[in-house]
Amino acid sequence: MSRSSGRKKGFSVNTLKGKTLFITGASRGIGLAIAKRAAQDGANVVIAAKTAEPHPKLPGTIYSAAEEIEKAGGKALPLMVDIRFEDQLQAAVKQTVERFGGIDILVNNASAISLTGTLETPMKKFDLMFGVNVRGTYATTQACLPELLKAKNPHVLTLSPPLNMKPKWFENHVAYTMAKYGMSMCVLGMAEEFRDRGVAFNALWPRTVIATAAINMIGGQDMMEASRTPEIMADAAHVILTRDSRSSTGNFFIDEDLLRETGVKDFSKYLVKPGTEPMQDFFLD
Repeated sequence: MSRSSGRKKGFSVNTLKGKTLFITGASRGIGLAIAKRAAQDGANVVIAAKTAEPHPKLPGTIYSAAEEIEKAGGKALPLMVDIRFEDQLQAAVKQTVERFGGIDILVNNASAISLTGTLETPMKKFDLMFGVNVRGTYATTQACLPELLKAKNPHVLTLSPPLNMKPKWFENHVAYTMAKYGMSMCVLGMAEEFRDRGVAFNALWPRTVIATAAINMIGGQDMMEASRTPEIMADAAHVILTRDSRSSTGNFFIDEDLLRETGVKDFSKYLVKPGTEPMQDFFLD
């Protein structure tokens, strides 16, 4: 695979053409939106997700996602992967290298959620959130790093919130908050660990609720209509992933704030229901 040539520090290529992205949980929602935005540039996208057969309550499979990615202009490799298991991750990385020659970008998107209190959170659900969010993020990053270290402008983008230790973000769902903050701590620590080796580690989180299947299951139609579409996260991710990895690392970006910095002023195009004031997401004051 031909990789983009290196540029001087501080560059922004503004395109992901020819780059290979490994995206977890990309069969639907924000992960799929990021994949399709990259595909518009002509990127290669690995869809590493569990849904190979249609789910009765959730839209999309790795195969339907692959069709959408290729229709958008990219090349897709759908792989059935449960990121809690190292053998599946190692096999997926091997298949990615065989197909595309390497990995330039990792997007840690897969996440499990349960907004429940301590007495209402079965340990099976606790283990799922920590297995997917914390272990999965760590294990996927570890598996992809040998290839990322060979890339010209390697990025790891994790969809997790800025660390905010105010009790109000813990009191109603301690387990979920710990699991999401575990993802954020991976960003915090690995950004420093790999700063001198040129791999960027950043986090991205939405200012408002994003219309995904998970939000629909949590808040129903009312919450969906008070949301923005996943495309706002995809556009923000594109800004991050086209920056110089050596000069943009260790950041906890908020989608709206980042896009405003790039000159975006009108966010109405991202509204699910035009004219609605979108609801603010968790973990942001």
